[in-house]
Amino acid sequence: MGIMKLAPAGKSFIWGGTKLRERYGKDIPLSPLAETWECSVHPDGKSIVISGENAGMTLSEVIEREPALLGSRCKEGFPVLIKLIDAADDLSVQVHPDDIYARLHGCKNGKHEMWHILEAEEGSRIAYGFKKEMTREKVREAIASGTLEKYLNYVKVKKGDTFFIPAGTVHSIGKGIVLAEIQQDCNITYRIYDYDRTDKDGNKRPLHIENALEVMSLSPVDYDYDGDSISCRAYEVEVLCHCRAFRTVKAVVRTEMDIMTDERSFRAILCIGGEGNISGGGESMDIKKGECIFLPAGRKEYTLSGKAEYLIVSR
Repeated sequence: MGIMKLAPAGKSFIWGGTKLRERYGKDIPLSPLAETWECSVHPDGKSIVISGENAGMTLSEVIEREPALLGSRCKEGFPVLIKLIDAADDLSVQVHPDDIYARLHGCKNGKHEMWHILEAEEGSRIAYGFKKEMTREKVREAIASGTLEKYLNYVKVKKGDTFFIPAGTVHSIGKGIVLAEIQQDCNITYRIYDYDRTDKDGNKRPLHIENALEVMSLSPVDYDYDGDSISCRAYEVEVLCHCRAFRTVKAVVRTEMDIMTDERSFRAILCIGGEGNISGGGESMDIKKGECIFLPAGRKEYTLSGKAEYLIVSR
């Protein structure tokens, strides 16, 4: 199997906006359009292959038919879910479980994730853990009294910033941000605060306080990944995140760059700016901002050409 271009599943949440449609080419009839699941086999939103011999099949159907295309590092199935997120309003304050807790509750794994900021309005910020050491009792009291926000560690963000959000880290994406999210293949979210908002029917979204208190880290987050980088006149490559669940590099292609795949892992390539072309194995395919390509595991060489920026995800 060769190059596969994917079409995403869309998600509408009350905090979403219109930028994914207006700026990233997402022709999905949802309003607001909050998320697009660009590379996903999750039952809640599966990507569809739109090129080659597998066109019309979901990515999960292709993988079920040919599991080896994931690579030897993916013996437990497809490990990631890649999203674009448009936060026109603040997301809820939330937390995700680790693998152990998730498996005890019937899921195959928990949820580490990373964010790469694509757009940020002036003053945009994220909540990234607590400012100081907390206790479960203090967190519970702050939720009940509506004062949780004063304990959160808020970080102003700009285009190009990257954050790793380990499972257990209390977090929230602030309004005015568009980002790419690479996460484990998990859709468990425990909300602990949602600004007392209501949906179009006047209903508040449910909170999951007890589950959240069981999984959250109560210490301030101190994460700084010092990744490798390579730069030359033709391209620049930087490792943004490398955890046990996935590896993400950012490639800025100025003319062309070669990519080698191998038997260990697939490659998922999300174009986050510009436009270009990917070729190899007798195939050639254009790719532009907002589009995602899946490359099966196997010893092949491909070339990215043009002027574009990519996130390249593997196991």
